[in-house]
Amino acid sequence: MTMDRMPRDYQQPHSERTPTSGQRLDSSAIETSSSTEPTRSSDEPTVFSSGYLIFRRQGILQFLLMKHAERWDLPKGHLDPGETKQQAALRELKEETGLDPNQLWTDPSFAYSHRYWVARRSSHGTQSLKELTIYLGFLKHDGEIQCTEHLGYQWWNWNPPHSIQSQTIDPLLQSIAAYLANAPETRAILGLA
Repeated sequence: MTMDRMPRDYQQPHSERTPTSGQRLDSSAIETSSSTEPTRSSDEPTVFSSGYLIFRRQGILQFLLMKHAERWDLPKGHLDPGETKQQAALRELKEETGLDPNQLWTDPSFAYSHRYWVARRSSHGTQSLKELTIYLGFLKHDGEIQCTEHLGYQWWNWNPPHSIQSQTIDPLLQSIAAYLANAPETRAILGLA
C-alpha cells in the first residue's frame, strides 16, 4: 500500500515505517510565535510537501543536507497540482541538487511522515496543518551537487544518534536508524554490516 492510498487514520507498525510520533500531530508540543492562539484552519493537512534523505557511500555511509541561512534542511518542497508525493520529492531533488532521479535507488518500504502547523501566507493569524513526507534514497553513483535554492550543502557521516536540527532532521534520522535495525535488504544496499 502506498502512502497516497493509505486511509487517513492508518499507522504503519514501528518495524515497517516511522515511529508513531512522526506520524501523529501532538498539538500541545507545537510552539506558536505570538501570545494569542492563532486560528487553525483544519485538523486535516491542507499543505503538503515531500523530499528525500539521500545516502551515498564514500568509504563510509553519508547523507546529504542542504544549508539555509540559519539551519540545515533536506531537498524538499511543496506538491504541484496533480503530483503524487513521490513525484514531487523527485522533482524537488532534481531542482534543488541537480541530481538525476535515475541515479537514485528509492527504498520501497520507507516513508517518514511528519505533521506540524505553519502560518498561512494568505491569511494573517491563521495556521494550516502541513504534512511532510520524506523518502529514503541511495545514490547508485555519485553526481555533482548543484545548489539552486540553498547556500550550500554538506555530506554528513552516518553515525547515529545525530543532533542537527530538532524539528525535522533529528526525528527523521532517529526514525531511519530504528528502521534500519529491522531492514536487512536496505542495510545491504547501504553497505551496512
